[in-house]
Amino acid sequence: MRRALGLLVVAAVLGAVIYVVMGRDGRLPIEMPGSKTCQARTASGSVSLAPEQMANAATIAATGITMGIPDRGVVIALATAMQESELFNLSYGDRDSLGLFQQRPSQGWGTAEQVQDPRYAARAFYNQLMRVPGWEQMRLTEAAQAVQRSAYPEAYQKWESDAQVLGEALLGTHATAVTCTRAGEPTLRGAAATEALAAGLAADWGTAADAVADAARGRLSITAVHDRSGWQLAYWLVAHSANHSVSRVRYGVHEWTVDSGEWAQLDIPVADTADVVIAQVHPA
Repeated sequence: MRRALGLLVVAAVLGAVIYVVMGRDGRLPIEMPGSKTCQARTASGSVSLAPEQMANAATIAATGITMGIPDRGVVIALATAMQESELFNLSYGDRDSLGLFQQRPSQGWGTAEQVQDPRYAARAFYNQLMRVPGWEQMRLTEAAQAVQRSAYPEAYQKWESDAQVLGEALLGTHATAVTCTRAGEPTLRGAAATEALAAGLAADWGTAADAVADAARGRLSITAVHDRSGWQLAYWLVAHSANHSVSRVRYGVHEWTVDSGEWAQLDIPVADTADVVIAQVHPA
């Protein structure tokens, strides 16, 4: 009897430890690298994120935009990734779950390498979401759950407000909505940084961002189709400023600099820069 009671106590303690370690919604604990030096601000509120989180969010949004996903779908994808990984591209998870969306290779989501590619993972999520009948009329958590099939189907709902703010910002519906401040010294500078930035932009946006690179000046210029797309591209550049060594972004009469971390209005004629997004990398 005593031995049986002891085993029950050990089991209860282990269960409590697992409960605390895993969290109430079953997620593994996530160590937050770096400080929250990026922000999204719209009329709906504000969200603060680490540079890696904002860059991943911008890639999720860009993938949705280039696929023609409705705005609501982008918000659902952001909320799902916030719940599953807190927008960190994880190399671990429950069982064989990996990446931003904690997709499982054993469940047909792709190889381990594929699901840890933010672009592939986002496309895979959107493709499944588009197959859900009536997803646009569902509550956010119901639409996300129809794709994810989580053991915690209501867990996504708590991220709706933050995902709405982040989505509104990255989708270009508000001017000067996304900001980041300097997050360490750049790993690349000059021509090398310009080439890497052009490659990253092409990977996320494809032909939607036909950039003209001036490696000698450390500069990229992109012609925007319309005002909203201009802000979408500008915010992508700001969101990726830490990993792509971007020092300033200009769109229209507004300019963001990494040193100030904010957008400022410039005293220049609107006609001169109305349709052009310009990014400058750190000089060599």
